[in-house]
Amino acid sequence: MIVDDVERVRQDLCTLLTLVGDFEVVGQARNGREAIQKARALHPDVILMDLEMPVLDGYEATRQIKACWPSCRVIALTIHDYESARLQAIEAGMDGFIVKGSPLESLVRIISQKTEERK
Repeated sequence: MIVDDVERVRQDLCTLLTLVGDFEVVGQARNGREAIQKARALHPDVILMDLEMPVLDGYEATRQIKACWPSCRVIALTIHDYESARLQAIEAGMDGFIVKGSPLESLVRIISQKTEERK
């Protein structure tokens, strides 16, 4: 599942992941509140979660998702490549961290690792 407040980012990621990996994007959300609702309905293996969003940020959405579905893997997908964001992500329960604009291979690798860990 892809969670980002920018529709173009969600669309591009969905297209890229469908083309390059053996992934099925089961849903998209534009804020943390929608992410929680969709996680409840869709039970995704992995969620790519933007950190800064309106309504409910990715940190709090992750806390709530992990409290209900601890086996769901949440990967921070953000433009904020600084240590405090990484620490906050870890504290929120995120399982990985990738910076937007990283090579596509890095994104595919981290999703694949998190999917394998769940099996």
